[in-house]
Amino acid sequence: MQMMSLEKEAAMETKTAEQRSLDYRNAMARLGAAVNIVTTDGAAGRAGFAATAVCSVSDNPPTLLVCLNRNASAYKVVKANGVICINTLAAHHEVLSTLFGGKTPAEERFAAGSWGVLETGAPVLEDALVSFDCRIREAHDGGTHDILICTVVDMKINAGDEALMYFNRRYRVL
Repeated sequence: MQMMSLEKEAAMETKTAEQRSLDYRNAMARLGAAVNIVTTDGAAGRAGFAATAVCSVSDNPPTLLVCLNRNASAYKVVKANGVICINTLAAHHEVLSTLFGGKTPAEERFAAGSWGVLETGAPVLEDALVSFDCRIREAHDGGTHDILICTVVDMKINAGDEALMYFNRRYRVL
């Protein structure tokens, strides 16, 4: 691992927090990721949001993490329900992702897809590449986001070989 030069380190220190944040977001745009719709349903209501910050944690027990912005419209509902379903999108789901990634009301978001349920009752997108039905086990402070550690209690795997990806602020197909 190479150490950062003193000049570069000094230049980084002179940047404002806002500039560092912008630089970071621009750099993260270069980190391609699968596009997911994360859903919940329960006593607090039904909600969902688009997410690329999803990652496997462990296969025993099966565990995923997902990052949820505290300013997201779904935040309070997800936290109160304690269950989510992470639906990994296929190439043909770009419009659905856009609906769940914006300010569209929840009713309109869910009207655009075909939904079922597994064990937790969180909505499962019927034609997602894969759906992970989860119980939220832990939540950690991640700055602007909560990092949700989720135990997978059921899965649905569908046929399909073209995933919807997000890279450099554009949808891509892989």
